[in-house]
Amino acid sequence: MSTVDVSIADLAAPPNPAAIFAALGDPTRLSLLKRLSIGRTQSIARLSSDTSLTRQAITKHLHVLETAGLVSSLRVGRETQFAYRPEPILAVRTYLDEVAQQWDDALGRLKAFVEE
Repeated sequence: MSTVDVSIADLAAPPNPAAIFAALGDPTRLSLLKRLSIGRTQSIARLSSDTSLTRQAITKHLHVLETAGLVSSLRVGRETQFAYRPEPILAVRTYLDEVAQQWDDALGRLKAFVEE
C-alpha cells in the first residue's frame, strides 16, 4: 500500500468532521478501526473472525468507515481488502486543536474582561 502525502491545508479543514465523529462514535467501528490500524489490509472474513458479528454487519460498518474516509478498500480476486487511512484522524485532530485554541482565546478574553 502506498503512502499518501498530506499537506497542512488538507489537515486544517477535514472534509466532513461530523461524518468522521459519527463513524468513530460506534464501539464496533472503533474496534474494526483498531484491528485495521495494525498496518496490513484485512478481508471481511478475517475481520469477522473472533466476533459474534455477521459478515453483513461488518460490511455495513466498514461502509460507514469508508464513507468517512477512515478506511479504503481494494478488490483482490474474489475478496475485498480493507486498510486503515490515518489522514482523516490527523485532520480531525488538527481541527480539534484549532477549536480548543479558539476556546482558550475566548476564555482568556473573558478572564481579562472580568479582571478589569
